[in-house]
Amino acid sequence: MPPLDDAEREEFRSALADVHPLPAPEPPPRPPAPPAQARYAEADELAVLAALAQGTPEEGEFWTGDDWVYLRPGLPERLLRDLRRGKMPIQADLDLHGLRVDEARAAVADFLLESRRHRRTCIRIVHGKGLGSPGQVPVLKRLVGHWLQRYQEVLAFAPARPTEGGSGALRILLGRLRA
Repeated sequence: MPPLDDAEREEFRSALADVHPLPAPEPPPRPPAPPAQARYAEADELAVLAALAQGTPEEGEFWTGDDWVYLRPGLPERLLRDLRRGKMPIQADLDLHGLRVDEARAAVADFLLESRRHRRTCIRIVHGKGLGSPGQVPVLKRLVGHWLQRYQEVLAFAPARPTEGGSGALRILLGRLRA
């Protein structure tokens, strides 16, 4: 292609005189970030619940013959009294009848995490009285109490009222301690 002469160059410039560069295109909007999930906090909770069957008594625990009674140290006794009297309505239930220990542990962990997500404050776990166990020993009854007291959001628990399962179930008060 031969080089342009001055007249052709001038004609080309005048043809492009009104041409301006287009603005840079805007990037497409970003989708909203997914809600944050506390993966490690839940994993920590599950790790604690997985080590539950060791059964060492802890401060604040009372085993009164047939019944578990627990109040996290430093909390007022009235919380336990109100829980035992049924002044707080039960918001969710878990029945462990027919489950083996490992199944029950996983069910309790899932139930506690779900209850926390739904901001429940009073729940019930039916562990049974052990009448169907070999030797009629209430295996889950004692283990459930140990599992619960290791969960940081369990503030108190006590046997359910007779109409709610009595000594075969626990009423559990959930909440967060203020620092």
